[in-house]
Amino acid sequence: MNLPLHFGLLGTLEAAGIALLVGLLVYFLFHHIARVLRWTHGHALGWASGIAVVIAAGIDMWKLFYMGIVRMESPFYARLYLSTIHDPNELGSRVVLEIIGALSGVALGWVLFSSRSAPERGDAG
Repeated sequence: MNLPLHFGLLGTLEAAGIALLVGLLVYFLFHHIARVLRWTHGHALGWASGIAVVIAAGIDMWKLFYMGIVRMESPFYARLYLSTIHDPNELGSRVVLEIIGALSGVALGWVLFSSRSAPERGDAG
């Protein structure tokens, strides 16, 4: 994300909050798409979860993956790459909390939007 976040745990929690809002917005979009295309809730939840995680945590996940796979041949190149990361000390926890935030936002959206659109049943059991 290209937002001026704080460093440390506060910045990680800010990123998770933004990811929660992204998940909520993406599920809102997919809820309406699913209603038009007559998808089940599972399709809307699955697509919204995947896309919300990619949007919210994609850049940080890629940077974490790249640092783990690519060999840094010299300290100069390592410092050069680390300078492109906002708070490299908290990158792993930021990725985990962004994923949790995005999935929580989708779940919250499912609770908020599906209860309103579900047909009421008069079955006694």
